[in-house]
Amino acid sequence: MIEVAREQALRNGVTNVEYRLGDMEEVPIEAASVDLVFFSQSLHHALHPERALVEANRILRPGGRVIILDLVKHRFEEARELYADEWLGFSETEIESMLEKSSFTNLQISVVHKEPETPQFQTLLAVADKALRRAE
Repeated sequence: MIEVAREQALRNGVTNVEYRLGDMEEVPIEAASVDLVFFSQSLHHALHPERALVEANRILRPGGRVIILDLVKHRFEEARELYADEWLGFSETEIESMLEKSSFTNLQISVVHKEPETPQFQTLLAVADKALRRAE
């Protein structure tokens, strides 16, 4: 996937993106070094999604933003075998709880899409901010 993304970036003249291979629960990125963390249909593959969100908070600069685009909780068990899904999506409440426990603020969560075909997966969009540092 990294090679595909690099090739697409090159074809489209995108030069301000860096790709690194790593585990989303132990990201090979310095603390407080990025402005945006984007989980696109990936959080349901994490063994421990809470750890991935803690890592997102760690690498974000104060005032940075996390965006999650993922599946709403469903019962399509075949997804575990077909797509290597660890989780069968998340409820809005579960995402909210994980973000709050990971110290994110200004949470906005909503269902943004429903596939018309069976199994009618729904997509959840969550946006949250890393708090700004408090004045000492």
